[in-house]
Amino acid sequence: MLKVRDLETAYGRSQVLFGISFDVAPSQVVTLLGRNGMGKTTTVRSIMGITPPRAGSIAFEKIALEKMPSYLIAQAGIGLVPEGRQVFPNLTVRENLVATAKKRGEDPWTLEKVFHLFGNLRERQNHYGNQLSGGEQQMLAIGRALMTNPRLLILDEATEGLAPLVRAGIYRSIEQLKSQGLSILLIDKDVRALTRVADVHYVLEKGRVVWKGTSAELAANREVQHRYLGV
Repeated sequence: MLKVRDLETAYGRSQVLFGISFDVAPSQVVTLLGRNGMGKTTTVRSIMGITPPRAGSIAFEKIALEKMPSYLIAQAGIGLVPEGRQVFPNLTVRENLVATAKKRGEDPWTLEKVFHLFGNLRERQNHYGNQLSGGEQQMLAIGRALMTNPRLLILDEATEGLAPLVRAGIYRSIEQLKSQGLSILLIDKDVRALTRVADVHYVLEKGRVVWKGTSAELAANREVQHRYLGV
């Protein structure tokens, strides 16, 4: 579904990505792992056209994305939950969700489906974005992305700064989305939770992929966890 090859991206003269390659298959959950500043968010920004790459290729369902503007990439079927959530603070929960709704596909996402996935949002649907807790804002950010009816969902720092119980709830929701066949590219730091939900992991170090493996392989490889992930 997503095929990234030899991706190189820079901010001015400062190069961040050095030939990154990875794949996301249909109905698969794939993670990008690594310490802060290793290039994970820049990779997401390159995929979404926010920081276009200098070299390499990005193909989504065989559509070349590397020279497309962000709005066309989103319309192609990629939903982004950005780092920091970035919900609309002066819109209600319901308005945040309706603002991004796009009816496409055989079984499109609706308000009712989002509220079924995140019961807290149903109860808070008339509250403004800036009145929500961090966990509720993350639920809203995911729900807002789902309302675009993506075929690939990208979550950047999916549970950053959230309490353990809230993180567990977010991961349960990700497992539900996976069971429904949604492809997911996931960035987070909770290795134990990630090995339960994801299929394949790519570890980044200084803008390069230094390790790739399955959840079973990552869980068993203490050296990789300690050296590259600080676990």
